[in-house]
Amino acid sequence: MKRILQLILLGISMFGLAGCGISENREIQAGSERQLEDSAKIDVTEQISSEKAQSKDNNSPDIGENEGTEAERDVEELLNAEGMTLETRVRAPEGYTRIPAEEGSLAAFLRSYPLKEAESPVLLYNGREKGNQGAHAAVFTLPIENEDLQQCADSIMRVYAEYFYQTGQYDRISFHFVNGFQADYVKWREGYRIAGNGNDVSWVSSAAADESYESFQEYLRIVFAYAGTLSMEAEAQEITLEEIQMGDVFLKGGSPGHVVLIVDVCEKEDGSKAFLLGQGYMPAQEFHLLKNPQHGEDPWYYEEEVTYPFSTPEYTFLEGSLCRLDY
Repeated sequence: MKRILQLILLGISMFGLAGCGISENREIQAGSERQLEDSAKIDVTEQISSEKAQSKDNNSPDIGENEGTEAERDVEELLNAEGMTLETRVRAPEGYTRIPAEEGSLAAFLRSYPLKEAESPVLLYNGREKGNQGAHAAVFTLPIENEDLQQCADSIMRVYAEYFYQTGQYDRISFHFVNGFQADYVKWREGYRIAGNGNDVSWVSSAAADESYESFQEYLRIVFAYAGTLSMEAEAQEITLEEIQMGDVFLKGGSPGHVVLIVDVCEKEDGSKAFLLGQGYMPAQEFHLLKNPQHGEDPWYYEEEVTYPFSTPEYTFLEGSLCRLDY
């Protein structure tokens, strides 16, 4: 019989602003969870976050509004339907060259990450199709569990965690909760679990050491429940457009809030850059490559086009939102 995991808030001040920042009642269904060890149980509540129920923010632009307003680029030269990774699916624009990525780097990981077949729909955590199928250019095969947890910030934490896990950098898998508690995966692997009473959180040695991928998934579920755009913002440093590199984000923490990940970067000889953006959203859904609303058939965002407010297909970011994460 499957054990029931009962996850809760660790205090209103801790979790009132976790997650994508647009939901009002993110809930965990009791039948799909696992139970923590008795000594590590957290007080139960139905609400996981006040930010994770809506599926779209009110200020989200329509992907179709600006299509065709810029000079059209040759789509056949940019998109290769037979390509099954980011690098082979989306070619660099004419005059641009992808910035070199060292073997074993996050950049190399992102470029070689498998994609679903061309024109695949974005699916929600429950297998249903997302309502808006006009915002994406490709869908990543990034794992997602059958529960409404892995939303916007969670998807990006999942990208980083999967990269560190697959490259054996376990000590770098560490994320802060909204209240500042640091959840280190290496302690989880050793058999420690998280116990809380209100806003007080601590590690309790209550399980056997477990290095399995299944245990890694359980760790991430706890992180997704208790971390979000607000805690991510606390781990980010603002950067300029000229400094942009793969793994950086456009981030608005709080409620409402959202975050998108820079998944590829190319540049011209004069140093001007173009980049691709990936996101998860809400309800929890597959991680996907975004279109550019200025020219929907060309997914690259060109440095000379970037102005603030900066519009992506489903969210608009203000100046100061471009950040580098301290992971």
